Amino acid sequence: MFPGCLGYELYVLTLLCSVGAVLYTSYLHVLGVLHEPVSQGLKRVYPPAPPSHTFMAGFAAGTLQSVLAAPLDALQVRLQANDILEGQYRSLWHYGQYKLNQIGARGIFAGWSLSFLRDAFGYAVFFSSFEYIKAQAYYSFITAYYGSLGAYQVDRLRSLDSSDRGVPLIKPHYALEPCFLMLAGVVASVAQQTIQHPLSIIQNLHFGRLENLDKQANLAPSRQQMLRLYYHAYQETFKRCKKKAVRVGGWYRWLFRGFVKDSIRQVPSTSAALVIFELVRRKYANLADAIYIEKDGYDILLT
Repeated sequence: MFPGCLGYELYVLTLLCSVGAVLYTSYLHVLGVLHEPVSQGLKRVYPPAPPSHTFMAGFAAGTLQSVLAAPLDALQVRLQANDILEGQYRSLWHYGQYKLNQIGARGIFAGWSLSFLRDAFGYAVFFSSFEYIKAQAYYSFITAYYGSLGAYQVDRLRSLDSSDRGVPLIKPHYALEPCFLMLAGVVASVAQQTIQHPLSIIQNLHFGRLENLDKQANLAPSRQQMLRLYYHAYQETFKRCKKKAVRVGGWYRWLFRGFVKDSIRQVPSTSAALVIFELVRRKYANLADAIYIEKDGYDILLT
């Protein structure tokens, strides 16, 4: 017997965690290929990877996630709660195996192009925004704030140690970087929502037609006929989207309806995930020599 709704939620949570782990791991791997210092696993990479590299790494990781999450999305769209609660299946895995065998590969990847656009571009913006605020913006602020100090300020802020050059060493305030880290998480989450929120609305509308497509697929049409059905399904989805947009006063109002509410709900968990991701990455990073920003007469230490 399937262990009720709680068991279902635990199964889904396990799958989502697995997909999330693949997302972050693949992002770091691709970024390491594009920006070689990242592949060394250093605690701090300076200079940081440019936004173009973090965007491409996020795009690649999002693309991989859209492929791996396709079976889960297919099950979620077609999920019938009564099928599970009535005990027709031994477990969610049993239900998933039956349903995926029933709809086949074409059913699993029906509507995948929308998932690809949502995840690939969403995570490209997500990671590039996070890395830019966390690194480039933070280093720029440190350089601007501590980079034009007078002799009196240097003597007041200098630490007991000296840099390798034998000049005074200044350590930025310990609270600055955590603040930028949290800000980066918030900005990245909101930026991602600007991509994923409108595409999710279109995707949900399109997924409503999948059950009808599944029935037609069971009639064993040719590949060309099935492609024509999918093409017409996208056309019909666009027509329905256009009608809904006109009804509420335009595309922008329809696509971004509920954006603020969804962003407020999404920001805390997404920001926390990014902060945890960064802290874990640094905890297990390789120790490297201290990194300094050199100024006239003193150095700024990047811990």
